[in-house]
Amino acid sequence: MKRSTTSADRSHRLWAVAFWIAVWQLLAMAVGQRVLLASPLETAKRLVELIPTLEYWRSILFTLGHILAGFLAACLAGTLLAALSARFGRIAELLAPLLATIRSIPVASFVIVALIWVPSRRLSVLISFLIAMPIVYAGVLDGIRSADPQLIEMARIFRMTPFNRLAYLYLPSILPRFATSAGVAIGLAWKSGVAAEVIGIPGGSIGEKLYRAKIYLATPDLFAWTLTIVALSVLCERAIRALLALAQRRMEGR
Repeated sequence: MKRSTTSADRSHRLWAVAFWIAVWQLLAMAVGQRVLLASPLETAKRLVELIPTLEYWRSILFTLGHILAGFLAACLAGTLLAALSARFGRIAELLAPLLATIRSIPVASFVIVALIWVPSRRLSVLISFLIAMPIVYAGVLDGIRSADPQLIEMARIFRMTPFNRLAYLYLPSILPRFATSAGVAIGLAWKSGVAAEVIGIPGGSIGEKLYRAKIYLATPDLFAWTLTIVALSVLCERAIRALLALAQRRMEGR
């Protein structure tokens, strides 16, 4: 039953994807100018030409490494700050205006200010961190606060060790929320990180390739690199969710 449901979901997704590709093709034919809108076939052709090149994979590794570094730092910092905020109310009060400010400031403003202090090659790490950290923080803090207070009180009465409290009381509540927030955070980290690269133009990055495609009006290149970014973002999100789901099953002893 589960397999048939999964197959039906996949067929529906493929139908939706095929529909929007057809719309894209019709729009490209209606516009009739490659510079303004490259067709799916032109984009696919350019992508096939890029994939075998060493420069393509170097750019992917550069951007992937920097964005993942910022995301992992955001997960670590967000989790630590959430734990401190749950333990000490004053820290939560102190962080609230700062995190609200970070959420409301546009990415472009962050990038321009950060360029004064950070080399352009490290810019995407910082921007990915700043965008992802508040999301992870909110998810972990919500998970900690939603733990059953009666079970926590019982653990104190029976003097349960801190490790067992974490493993049996807090993690079951934190992990689902962390998985959701991390999935959202990695997608935003990719968007903001690549945007930072487009503005900072570090050599060898995906952002640099997008910028040069725009300068030279190479619309198929622009679309091909955009599809690459979408694919990498989706793969990262699915990998993170799969790892966290595996960790949750292991923890539950399945």
